[in-house]
Amino acid sequence: MEKLEKYRDYVRQMIDKYARYKPSYGEMKVEKIVDTKTDRYLIVHVGWNQQRRIYGTVIHIDIEDEKIWIQWNGTESDLAEELVEMGVPKQDIGIGFHSPYMRQFTEYAMG
Repeated sequence: MEKLEKYRDYVRQMIDKYARYKPSYGEMKVEKIVDTKTDRYLIVHVGWNQQRRIYGTVIHIDIEDEKIWIQWNGTESDLAEELVEMGVPKQDIGIGFHSPYMRQFTEYAMG
């Protein structure tokens, strides 16, 4: 349980950090979604750029079976490496947007 709480804290820190970045265009809200019951963590941009509706997930991270799964990374940053720098072992980080076949070629969790 201690490990899970530590991972939740790391992911919340990451979500808080990236939620501070506002898009440089349009009238946009940056929404943080932090659900510690189901361990789902997201940043979503919602708003308008002139006459165009903007809605998109920037970051989506789940914690499942005491592993951190990066489901989507719409930033230019290496979120997995940031987690490693925080102290998370690579085998506890999954790159969910890589196909199961491609995961074998990374240093991170297979599934």
